[in-house]
Amino acid sequence: MKQIIQSFKTGETILEDVPAPKVRRGHLLIKTTRSLVSLGTERMLVEFGKANMLQKARQQPDKVKQVLSKIKTDGLKPTMQAVLNKLGQPLPLGYCNVGKVISVGEGVTGFAIGDRVASNGQHAEFVCIPKNLVAHIPDNVSDDEAAFTVIGAIGLQGIRLCNPTLGETIVVVGLGLIGLITAELLIANGCRVIGIDLDANKINIAKKKGIIAINPGEGTDPVKFVMDITNNIGTDGVIITASAKTDEIIEQAAKMSRKRGRIILVGVVGLNISRADFYEKELTFQVSCSYGPGRYDDNYEKAGIDYPLPFVRWTEQRNFAAILEMISKGKLDVASLITERVGLYDYARIYSNMGNKDAIASLLEYPEDSSPEDTIKITDGTFAPGKGGIGIIGAGNFTSMTMLPALSSINAPVYSIASASGLTGTALARKYKIGKSTTDYKSILADPAIDLVMITTRHNEHAGMVVESLKAGKHVFVEKPLAIDRQGLDAIIAAYDGSKTLTVGFNRRFSPHSVQIKKAIGDAPMNVVATMNAGMIPPNVWVHDVKIGGGRIIGEACHYMDLITFLTGSRIKAVCMNAMGANPQNNTDNASILLQYENGSTGVINYFANGSKEYAKERVEVYAQERTIVLDNFQTTTGYGTKNLSKLKTNTDKGHAAQFRLLAERVKNGGTALIPFDELVNTTLASLAAIESLKKREWVDVT
Repeated sequence: MKQIIQSFKTGETILEDVPAPKVRRGHLLIKTTRSLVSLGTERMLVEFGKANMLQKARQQPDKVKQVLSKIKTDGLKPTMQAVLNKLGQPLPLGYCNVGKVISVGEGVTGFAIGDRVASNGQHAEFVCIPKNLVAHIPDNVSDDEAAFTVIGAIGLQGIRLCNPTLGETIVVVGLGLIGLITAELLIANGCRVIGIDLDANKINIAKKKGIIAINPGEGTDPVKFVMDITNNIGTDGVIITASAKTDEIIEQAAKMSRKRGRIILVGVVGLNISRADFYEKELTFQVSCSYGPGRYDDNYEKAGIDYPLPFVRWTEQRNFAAILEMISKGKLDVASLITERVGLYDYARIYSNMGNKDAIASLLEYPEDSSPEDTIKITDGTFAPGKGGIGIIGAGNFTSMTMLPALSSINAPVYSIASASGLTGTALARKYKIGKSTTDYKSILADPAIDLVMITTRHNEHAGMVVESLKAGKHVFVEKPLAIDRQGLDAIIAAYDGSKTLTVGFNRRFSPHSVQIKKAIGDAPMNVVATMNAGMIPPNVWVHDVKIGGGRIIGEACHYMDLITFLTGSRIKAVCMNAMGANPQNNTDNASILLQYENGSTGVINYFANGSKEYAKERVEVYAQERTIVLDNFQTTTGYGTKNLSKLKTNTDKGHAAQFRLLAERVKNGGTALIPFDELVNTTLASLAAIESLKKREWVDVT
């Protein structure tokens, strides 16, 4: 299928070939007929992409601070690689989509194949959208008109926050597409509306819709005008839909407001607020969040859990439906806002002329004869089975920033890559000359040319995909953790027969630092203290979700359980975990874990998320036989009292490259497993036992 993307690295807007998404649980697969180009939002993205590195840095000072902090801890080269990788990721454009449902995911009710729907889907021939971001289109609303649904909901949410009543005066600052829709909805609500814009064409359109419109560029003082027209009372509310860097807009909004007036920000403006203006009038100010309640809430948008209507009357989906109802009843005229209709393949006519001030709304029309292909060919090469061919399932940050650069450096034969959206996988396939990009990971399992399946999806999918891959007769690499619950682990144990190798991404044991420590310390019982300054991750990120990520102890601290197992040469016997805070939580990320090993060794893992990012992320201390070895951030290892290790310095090397190189060799040439299967099981059991220990407040036996 075709999809419009923006390259942040080159600034190009491209019509890319990508595999069509597969329908997922809780989602609808939609064949697009129309999509609306948001000239405001998309123009900003296009202009940012075309800016040089210095200009990009000036536009995002917070990101610059993060980069400087990362340089201090990780070094210049890894940081620049991360920045360039981020800029190299394609950005899908568009969020106003109309089409027909062609497949209904499991668990979805209220929709059927053939339904016409509006959604926040991208500019793509096929989109897979969660059910709570889709709304039915009334029969008397055309596809062209329905394309305004989502952008109309943005304006509607601003109105809901302003809470205007019949007869009030409301000022709308910025008469672009959102501003014009907002103003017309306010008129339908019985308000007197004053619109402000610097564009004469938009002023004329507004006046035709019954809006009192003024242009400050022609000499009209907006504050004095509003005060005059309201008999010096001031406006009841101001909704700012403009995009400008100046603080003048918020300053004028305050001055033209009546006492206890409301100011709502929908657009993007400077926010140096005068306390005196707001204090004297007791003004309220609120920023509107996109389409309405539910936005950016994964439980609502991705899990499909709706807010109960009696308590949250207007969600984003219900706002979609309200806009469509207003269009259906003739209360909102969006057809008159259409500036141009362009076929998808002629998309450049719009994107090459986004500075056109006369343009209000541009529509993309999609071909009717397209079909959803879930796999596309990137290179023309053919691959023979039994040669160590690799298929990758998952195209996230780990795959793009760590795995593929390492595999590329050893010329590993990666034949296929699968991603849920198709876009990220395709971008990586083109960059690394991978043969195929697909949205159907099962095609990788069925491909005889692929001997090794590498799984880097979200944690809840690991166990199931490992089992499927083993049953398909493939060697398997899975990024940690192996499983997030006992059921998943038991399924893997049942499926594993030893005929194929199974490797987990416990890379740290392959670092030259870990290998040197192992050689220097020997097999004597030892004490190991490992500290991970993991850093804070916002609580709404999926890694904290017990059902998806398993929590950070199961998902990340398992790295250090494996590393200490490697250093001690023994298996974990018992675990005890204590966490910061009064209430035990199975998704804690501030905890100390005590480990007892079968050979008498002990381990302590301090996994903390509340430390400074300016301090090194990782530190390991080993004590044995009057010898001490300290590993600092996988850059420096220092031995005290050791004969064969005094100091080792490298660039940051956590062992990824060595693990992938050894794995590729093992798959091709045969040999023993890189990590014994019983150790993989033991580490997984220990991570699960740590959570159990926290709940029970006692030691938990692992064996």
